[in-house]
Amino acid sequence: MLNVSWTRIYAILTKETQQLRRDRLSSGMIIGMPVVMCLLFGYAINTDVRHLKAAVADQANTQLSRQLIIDAQASQVLDIIGSVHTGKEIKELLDAGKIRVGILIPHDFERRLEQKDRPAAQLLIDGSDPTILGAARSLTSITLNNMAGSVTSPTKLFEVRNYYNAERRSAVFIVPGLIGVIVTMTMILFTAVAIVRERERGNLELLINTPVRTGELMIGKVIPYIVIGLVQVTLILLLAIILFQVPINGAVIDIYLAALIFITANLMMGLVISTFAKSQFQAMQMTFFFFLPSILLSGFMFPFDGMPAAAQYLAEVLPLTHFLRLIRGIILKGANIGQMMWDMYALFVFALVTLGLAIARFKKRLE
Repeated sequence: MLNVSWTRIYAILTKETQQLRRDRLSSGMIIGMPVVMCLLFGYAINTDVRHLKAAVADQANTQLSRQLIIDAQASQVLDIIGSVHTGKEIKELLDAGKIRVGILIPHDFERRLEQKDRPAAQLLIDGSDPTILGAARSLTSITLNNMAGSVTSPTKLFEVRNYYNAERRSAVFIVPGLIGVIVTMTMILFTAVAIVRERERGNLELLINTPVRTGELMIGKVIPYIVIGLVQVTLILLLAIILFQVPINGAVIDIYLAALIFITANLMMGLVISTFAKSQFQAMQMTFFFFLPSILLSGFMFPFDGMPAAAQYLAEVLPLTHFLRLIRGIILKGANIGQMMWDMYALFVFALVTLGLAIARFKKRLE
């Protein structure tokens, strides 16, 4: 029979409890992680997509065409945010990622309704995300009453045009997004753990005693990881092309420009984490705490448009949200950086803010 001393066990139990109480970060994670998970999955994640951003080109401008727009808006599938004149303008908005759906109502809309020989209007859909495509296609069930009181056939009301992913392959949508997910996880983790490891080994203090300035030290630390991040981007792109036949419709230089600023933003976040973490384990904990909302709220796994407004506002703070728009816009839609400068600006501002915070925190710790 084992010789067990409950006194010694109680002493160890007391020691571990006190250690956990002193470790505020781990204590916070114990409570914070379940709360965050419940909020994200229970409140923010919604696969029932509604309120897709849409634009309308009403070339008919009749009572029935206006009724069609009202009925589409009333379905709650669409939020019509603008009006244009041509299908080409709708396509440009789709390319830039400003809308998900366009409604094109031609000049002879009412004649088409009466003759029923062809669809009366067109739905132009960003089909890169199959979930968005499925939600938008539900609009084909709308019926209209004309002046005589007869009802149009739903099958003749809309012609659906699916852009960017005509074959509806999930890999075409998922694989480009994996670039952002993998870079987020590896860049933040590598940087945070590397800096903390240097501190634990005493090497950081040796560097501090040299003439190297704080900003120079941090920049020198992250440059090798920028190269590593670009190598990862290249590897994933090659796998996307060779194994999954993902088309690269945009300029490769735009892909790397977007990736460069995104990698830098994540490395700066890793530096910030390293100034808070006291051990490598804490650095990994904090990295996961940042990574979880990024992957769930950015639009990688679940449709961004299906999330409540509060979750969307939070997602706008995360670098992955903006990079996914950029990388999918460039690769799938053939868009250029100029069409999506807002997302580039957002990444640049995030990188600057986190760099300033990391330098300030680092100096404070030295003092």
